[in-house]
Amino acid sequence: MITVKDLRPHPLDQVHRLIEPGPVILVTTRHRGIPNVMTNGFNMMVRHAPPLIACTIGPWDHSYQALVETGECVVSVPTADMAATVVDIGNCSGADVDKFEEFDLTAVTAVTGEQVQAPLVAECFANIECRVADTSLVADYSLFLLEPVRAWTDPSQPQPQLFHHRGDGTFTLDGPTIDLKDRMTKWQYLM
Repeated sequence: MITVKDLRPHPLDQVHRLIEPGPVILVTTRHRGIPNVMTNGFNMMVRHAPPLIACTIGPWDHSYQALVETGECVVSVPTADMAATVVDIGNCSGADVDKFEEFDLTAVTAVTGEQVQAPLVAECFANIECRVADTSLVADYSLFLLEPVRAWTDPSQPQPQLFHHRGDGTFTLDGPTIDLKDRMTKWQYLM
């Protein structure tokens, strides 16, 4: 039997590596007419319906001011084949470089009634147009609650492989999918 003395303490500043958030995403904004894209590894779904996404974006990020002032963004979900580019996007600031041009990304503006001004990233599997729903956790935690208002997926990527940051410069790729839908008896309405 394992006891606590058989276990090894884990540094609190590395707990995020034990409970990894959602996939690495790109967050786009448009501020004063200028589009920007940033890499984000701290995000999660908060609820199903209406959908709500939590995303940490702080004053250290160039996109922070744009998100505060415009109240909108796009959460773009890149696939594993974009991992190196996504990391490179995170290693520079939109204050210094046009990341769409630098990384050969295609900025797409949706033409719909509920669109946000931030661009979609054409190379990503999914793009979720969001409005800021709640800023009450921003001052203390840099945590924005985002309400999706429209979502798009690329039908040419029916089974995308996403990637997840492990907090130390390494990444985990999505693996095989297991189907346990028949066991989700309490949650059939989600199927």
